[in-house]
This record gives sequence, C-alpha cells and structure tokens, in this order.
Amino acid sequence: MTDIRVKLLAYGFAVLALFGIGFSVAWCWQANAYGRIIATHEASRQADLVAIANAGAAQARQALANQRDAERRLAALDKDAIEQKEKAHAENEILRRAVADGTRRLRIAGSCRAGGGNVSEATNAASVGHAGSIELSTAAGRSVLDIRAGIIADQAALKAAQAYINEVCQ
Repeated sequence: MTDIRVKLLAYGFAVLALFGIGFSVAWCWQANAYGRIIATHEASRQADLVAIANAGAAQARQALANQRDAERRLAALDKDAIEQKEKAHAENEILRRAVADGTRRLRIAGSCRAGGGNVSEATNAASVGHAGSIELSTAAGRSVLDIRAGIIADQAALKAAQAYINEVCQ
C-alpha cells in the first residue's frame, strides 16, 4: 500500500505541478496580452494628448494674432481720431486768436418770419427787413468758440467710439 500511496502522491504532485505550470503559463500569457492592450491604449492616449496640446497652442496663437490685429486697428483708429481732433482744435484756436486780436469778428446771421417767434406781426410790418446779422462782442465770440471747441471734442469722441465699435469690436 505504501507503493500505491507513493504513486498516488507522486501523481498528485505531478498533477499539481502541471496545474501550477499551466497556471503560470496562462498568467504570463494573459499579462503579456494585457500589457499589449495597455501599451496600445497608452500610445493612443499620448497621441490624443499631443493633438489636444497642438490644438490648444494653435488656438492660443490665433487668439494672440487676433489681439495684435485688434490692437493695431485700434492704434490706427486712435491716431486718426487724434489727428482729426488736433486739426479741428488748431483751426478753432486760430479763429479764437483772430477774434481776440480783432482781425476777425463773429457774426450770427438770422431772419425773422412774420408772426413767428416773439416778434409780433405789427412790429415786423414796420421793420425795414426780415434778414440781418448780429455782431458779437469779443468776449461773446470767445465763448462761442469755446463752446465750439467742446463740440469738436465731443464729436471726435463719438466718431472714435463709432469707429472702434465698427472696426475693432466685430
């Protein structure tokens, strides 16, 4: 009986050894297969990361180019607006000096309609004419030109804002 037990024990160890070897081979084969799958997925992930990084860099370059273009257009608009405003102010200053030194006078032309405004028809009928001009004093002329300078500044600011909206903000 010892012989049979030894044989059975030897067969048992042989079967266990074969199961162990089979398990080890299956484990290595499956680990190798999973390793290839993981390597494939990792390569795909790396390719995706590179594509995302390249797309992000392209978007950043495009945004920077757009910003530079907007800044360039804004600088050109600003330059034009400043030149126009300075030209108008210089013209107004020439007029202001001419009125101040008496070489030019500021006149306001106007007319009165019969029955219109604050003038009665009886007064209009007795008057010599309906058209004429009023000459302003030097101080009043300077005040009118000061008002004109403010209007020039306001119009320049509005034109600059409209140009900015139309050219840069689009």
